[in-house]
Amino acid sequence: MLKVKDLKKKFIRYNSKKQKEEFYADNGISFEAKEGEIIGVLGPNGAGKTTLLRMIAGILEPTSGTIEFDGLNYSKNEIEIKKNIAYLSGNTKIYNTLSTYELLKMCAEIYEVKKENIDSRIKEIAKTLNMESFLYNRIANLSTGQTQRVNIARCLIHDPKYYILDEATSGLDIISSQVILDFMKEEKKKGKIILYSTHYMEEAENICDYVIMINKGVIIKEGTPEKIRKETKTTNLRDAFFALIGGKSNEE
Repeated sequence: MLKVKDLKKKFIRYNSKKQKEEFYADNGISFEAKEGEIIGVLGPNGAGKTTLLRMIAGILEPTSGTIEFDGLNYSKNEIEIKKNIAYLSGNTKIYNTLSTYELLKMCAEIYEVKKENIDSRIKEIAKTLNMESFLYNRIANLSTGQTQRVNIARCLIHDPKYYILDEATSGLDIISSQVILDFMKEEKKKGKIILYSTHYMEEAENICDYVIMINKGVIIKEGTPEKIRKETKTTNLRDAFFALIGGKSNEE
C-alpha cells in the first residue's frame, strides 16, 4: 500500500515586481492507494500534478509530509523503494542511437535482472506493448507513439510494484494511447498500484478506480468517478471539475 500524508512542496519565484515570494506547488496532499488500483491524478497544467508525482517517485524532496510504501520511507529505505518503482514523465528522453532491444537490455542490467531472464523478459514486454515489429529498430527512427511505448517498456523491465505515470498518453494517436491504457488494465489485474496523471478526463473516467482532482496545489475533490459525478450532479469528470472550480482554473 502507498500512503501519502499532508505532503507539501514550497518553491521560490519572482513576482511581477521582481521580488522573491514563496508559493506551494502542493499544499497538504493526502491519499492512499491499494494493490490492484489505478489512481487518477487530474487537473490542469500548473495544478501540482507533476510535482506531486516527482515527490512520490523520490525525485523531489518534500518540504513536509510523509510518503510510505508498504511501511517503508525514503529516509531509511530509498534503494529498496526505488527498485520497486517505475516512473515515467511525459518528456522523458531516451538514447535514440540504440535499438529498442539494446535499450531494454541496458535497463534490465541496471535493475539487475538475472542475465538468463533478460531476453525472455524483453520479448514478453514487446508482445504486451505490441512492439515486436520495431524491437530491433533504432529509436531515432520510431514514431512518437512507438517511442512512448519503449519508454513504458523500460519502466516495467524489472517488474515493479508501483507505476507512477505522468501524462503517459499525452500527444499520442488513438492506437498508441489504447495500447498503453490496455497495459495499465493488465498490470492492475496483477495487483500493481498505478498512479496515473492526466488532463484527459475521459481517459481517467474509463480506467481509474479512484480519482484525485487537484487545482492550485490542493485536492478539491476525490472519490470514485461515479461518486464524483453524483456529488457534483454532473454526467462526466470534465463537467465535474469545472463545477468544482466555478468554471475557472489556474492554467495559463
